[in-house]
Amino acid sequence: MVSERLIIFDTTLRDGEQSPGFSMNTSEKLELARQIETLGVDIMEAGFPIASEDDAHAVRLIATEIRKPIIAALARCSPPDIERAGESLEPAERSRIHTFIATSDLHLERKLRITPQQCIDALGAGVRQARGYTDDVEFSAEDATRTDMDFLCRVVETAIDAGATTINLPDTVGYCTPEEIEAFFTEIRTRVPNAADVIFSTHCHDDLGLAVANSLAAVRGGVRQIECTINGIGERAGNASLEEVVMATRVRPDLLPYTTEVESTQLLRTSQLLSSLTQEPVQANKAIVGRNAFAHEAGVHQDGVIKDRRTYEIMRPEDVGAQLTLVLGKHSGRHALKQRCEQLGHELTRFELDRVYRQIIALADHKKRIDDEDVTAIVTRVRRTQGATESTNPEGRPGPHTQPAKRSA
Repeated sequence: MVSERLIIFDTTLRDGEQSPGFSMNTSEKLELARQIETLGVDIMEAGFPIASEDDAHAVRLIATEIRKPIIAALARCSPPDIERAGESLEPAERSRIHTFIATSDLHLERKLRITPQQCIDALGAGVRQARGYTDDVEFSAEDATRTDMDFLCRVVETAIDAGATTINLPDTVGYCTPEEIEAFFTEIRTRVPNAADVIFSTHCHDDLGLAVANSLAAVRGGVRQIECTINGIGERAGNASLEEVVMATRVRPDLLPYTTEVESTQLLRTSQLLSSLTQEPVQANKAIVGRNAFAHEAGVHQDGVIKDRRTYEIMRPEDVGAQLTLVLGKHSGRHALKQRCEQLGHELTRFELDRVYRQIIALADHKKRIDDEDVTAIVTRVRRTQGATESTNPEGRPGPHTQPAKRSA
């Protein structure tokens, strides 16, 4: 089966930074932009220039320094917004203006307080103005998945006629299910007469925990650009997680025959840089980049992974820049302990391993994670105790088992 290319549109620096607690100053945004460039995304949305002078300045700096990906800037379908975006993107080698307007009845009536025709007029004018700055214009219909289908088809057709080259139909509030969003894009692409002239994009939020699933379902509906963020950060519950989208295509090419230009070995490094800059840690069980994503504590799992990593791992940790971790704890087995001891340079007899194992398990009742220093200390204590026993037991028979002293966590 021939694989098709998926375009990865990273909006960490725009939608991601809008989430509470994730704001960055200009130097931090530039540092992260350099790493996202190394990661190999196709498009980097650098910010929302009209939002502030600092945001406009950051977009301009990124457009000046970052050369590999297309640099995008967000703008409402408003002349001042588009003008500011165009000016900020001027130094870019390749630029994109991403202009948007809400299209659902709820947003038109309650937020914008405009008529559907005024919406059509504004988006047409906005796209045409953006084309004056760049031939790469993306149009987004905010709250598209809750928009009347007949009206949305008219919106999309108008945006394409005005010069948009990418049409993004976001699930702005994370409302859809995968089945719905696949059918949604299929219908749009079938009904809009000029749909074949553009690339369709999806931008899913994670309010129901379905952002990645919805993004992949949208691809089945004909989408070829996915908008996502590092660690899935973004408004409210966040966006589709870039690392999860990318690795889903790597692990399941049988169901997702698509390729990306992302260098997956940079995923963990990029995730960790974002966490460091924002001081917002990733949850331990986060897929792909969480601390426990490739960690095993249960003895049965550890034994299986030692014998053949495929027993409990569907991807190699090295593929995302991580390492296999066999965690020593109260659920661990002797095989994992033996391997850890050997890695630390301790060759244990079966008797020593049994004594060390018992003390490790006892310690784990009081301490959640057993580190290398704990292992070395227990091995040393066991050998010291054994040596003292042998010196008073000429025949070399082991003495009674002595419980280790309790250690504080």
